[in-house]
Amino acid sequence: MGIIVNEQNGLFHLQSSEMSYLIQIVNGYPVHVYWGARLKHRESMNDLLIHSPEGAGLDRLPQEYPQYGSGDFRNPAYQAELEDGTRITELKYEGFRITKGKPALSGLPAVYTEEENEAETLELELKDAYSGLKVVLLYTIFADRNVVVRSARLSNEGEQKLRLRRALSASVDFTGRSDLELLYLSGAWSREGNITRRPLLQGETRIDSKRGMSSHQFNPFAALVTKETTENHGEAFGFSLVYSGNFEAGAEVDAFGSARVSIGLNAFDFAWQLDRGESFQTPEAVMVYSGEGLGGMSRTYHRLYRTRLCRGQYRDEERPILVNNWEATYFNFNADKLVSIAEEGAKLGIELFVLDDGWFGKRDSDNSSLGDWVEDRRKLPDGLKDVAERVNKLGLKFGLWFEPEMISPDSELYRKHPDWCLHVPGRRRSELRWQLVLDYTRKEVRDYIYDSLAAIFSTVPVAYVKWDMNRCLTEIGSAALPPERQAETAHRYVLGLYELLERITADFPHILFESCSSGGGRFDPGMLYYMPQTWTSDDTDAVERLKIQYGTSLVYPVSAIGAHVSAVPNHQVGRITPLEFRGDVAMSGNFGYELDLTKFTDEEKEIVKRQVQTYKQIRGLVQKGDLYRLKSPFEGNESAWMFISEDKEEVLVYYFQVMAVPHPPLRSLRLAGLDPELEYEVESGEGGGKSVLGGDRLMQLGLPLNLKQKDYESGWFRLKAVKS
Repeated sequence: MGIIVNEQNGLFHLQSSEMSYLIQIVNGYPVHVYWGARLKHRESMNDLLIHSPEGAGLDRLPQEYPQYGSGDFRNPAYQAELEDGTRITELKYEGFRITKGKPALSGLPAVYTEEENEAETLELELKDAYSGLKVVLLYTIFADRNVVVRSARLSNEGEQKLRLRRALSASVDFTGRSDLELLYLSGAWSREGNITRRPLLQGETRIDSKRGMSSHQFNPFAALVTKETTENHGEAFGFSLVYSGNFEAGAEVDAFGSARVSIGLNAFDFAWQLDRGESFQTPEAVMVYSGEGLGGMSRTYHRLYRTRLCRGQYRDEERPILVNNWEATYFNFNADKLVSIAEEGAKLGIELFVLDDGWFGKRDSDNSSLGDWVEDRRKLPDGLKDVAERVNKLGLKFGLWFEPEMISPDSELYRKHPDWCLHVPGRRRSELRWQLVLDYTRKEVRDYIYDSLAAIFSTVPVAYVKWDMNRCLTEIGSAALPPERQAETAHRYVLGLYELLERITADFPHILFESCSSGGGRFDPGMLYYMPQTWTSDDTDAVERLKIQYGTSLVYPVSAIGAHVSAVPNHQVGRITPLEFRGDVAMSGNFGYELDLTKFTDEEKEIVKRQVQTYKQIRGLVQKGDLYRLKSPFEGNESAWMFISEDKEEVLVYYFQVMAVPHPPLRSLRLAGLDPELEYEVESGEGGGKSVLGGDRLMQLGLPLNLKQKDYESGWFRLKAVKS
């Protein structure tokens, strides 16, 4: 296993325990040979070698990092403009290097190794002799994961300036695969994570973001699947970009039935000047192969992102159960009201109280004060520290909401520094939600935000931060950049954000940071590198959350998925669902409440107390177990999923029925991932009976369901292996 090189044939075999990825150098070009289930390495492997058809150009070769202008008319992976305005470069192979482990990427989030023997990295060096453009293609293969991680580093080793107009992270050509479909996550604010699947026909299928963030509309992820691929069967090839800004991903099918899949920075409105000696590093693409359907792909991403992307103190810790005051009070609160909610939370066993928007400046609505990160003494006469300490005395930790990337025109900060927002001189500044975006390309802006937050974190016992970002980028320009670098603004913004997040999370490691962007507008691997969980959606309706959480789990681990119980009628869709149903959906993620606990009846408080007690018992399995999706909310009236421990001895199953069905048939739920040789003691929900059933029986015949006939019914089952 590892990286095997046959220099005579120009063949590079990247091999993990269950996967192979092969590259060949053909006429000086790196060519894609194979990616899929593990191949046994043989000395020659001549049967796999690719030969360029006689008289054919690059258009017929399956390439690893294709270029435009010298015979390949498909989408290129990169494009560079020379000082004379021409855009023709031709990268040819110069050499390779293999290192143990995985190198960090300068200024960018990335998956990592903790020990060198976890992975090996191949660097292929390519160069355009005319311009001096050098490109190093980086490939990391993990020993025991079906993962290959790709990125590119582009350098100017010539005498003149270069201007990058396109710089993708990865491109893979699938030759002659007419059976493929493209799968991705689409949606909008409050309905993120919809699974979209469409066949690939000749032409191009593309998703992207031009919003300055990864977006609610499309996640920076795509997968190529066969027509036969299901949740548990068939092949899936996943592409996930570790990046939080403008991206593009898609597939192009040529006249010969070959599909070129590519992913990386969005080339729209992007350029990057490379002066002599300068380099540009692309974000990395995490590519996963699964021969066990979408579920196998998801579990590979989950394990990798949970343990080798997320970092810090909370990576491996169980996450606290919280109550957030936002839907309870919105902007209308005082210190006593906040503490009263925390008091009820303490009685119910909740562990963290989060003060959301409205605590700073003169913030009585969302039209002012962003940037003025000083407590509002009208609402909190004794300050934040007083509220936090009163909450701590109740036995709860204290959390706080910020929106540090934004500035309100009605703020002291804007009156002092009106040029600190992203803007183009002489042009209208588009206000969305009465706010503008701070120019994070500027160090003085980032320093101001760091100092503002650090002053609070150093004096107030803050244990959790919800880092929000409630609008996309417009008028993308910077007063601090020269004309020739204005097209770099969007990417420099993201790099500035990463620099600030690295600094602040390193200096305050005791704080659990949660990312938010009007919910799931920036739910991406880049943010998970700094913040191990994300507020999945502003839509807290339990029925809608079935789809949102199911779709999001296609790529992201449950430990990253924030899920709360909110009040009814639901504030987004007006639906009324039982508290038990809302709790079961929310307990399938990082659990919390977002409502006024003081308004609960005694009966409701008893339900919450049981939910909290239950989650404390199961959260280790929910947050760290392997997820198996059993029934899709996109395909019918039912949803179901299960969590299973690594040793397959502990299992938790959730089942949801949205609408009651008259005179229903007998129902059972077929489980997955169990050990067929084990016997399992099955406990049915709260107060249910117990039985012992074999793993083979539970997977082949199913778990009997005896739920009540009513709308919005849910149930859960705990299984434990019976020791012989």
